[in-house]
Amino acid sequence: MTQRIHHINFLVRDLEKAIDAWQTVLGRAPDSRDHLEARGVAIARYRLGDTWLVLVQPVRDGTEPARHLAEHGEGFFLISLAVDDLAADAERLGEGLFSGPARDGLDDWCIRDLDPAAFAGVQVQLCEAD
Repeated sequence: MTQRIHHINFLVRDLEKAIDAWQTVLGRAPDSRDHLEARGVAIARYRLGDTWLVLVQPVRDGTEPARHLAEHGEGFFLISLAVDDLAADAERLGEGLFSGPARDGLDDWCIRDLDPAAFAGVQVQLCEAD
């Protein structure tokens, strides 16, 4: 079952410029900076209460984030909903609602993307995290 919003991702062309803007608004530097090689992205994360705000810069062509940025430009990319048990939710929802298998994210997050067609084109994912 969904507990809360786990993280919200925004795509950016220039991570340093985006960090400067968010740092001004939030009054602090990112809580972490990472590279997610499997997704071909550089990331800066801000912890806001129970939710992560994630700035994502594609660093490799041909990845889903790079394709999305090229097609839609900068801005909102996806929302990730926290779940207690990803496998149980996948069974409850049925495989037809998902657009691919589970994959690893940052900090031992386990991610599963839902089919955007079921959500009016919005990219939604479920995230199980410790």
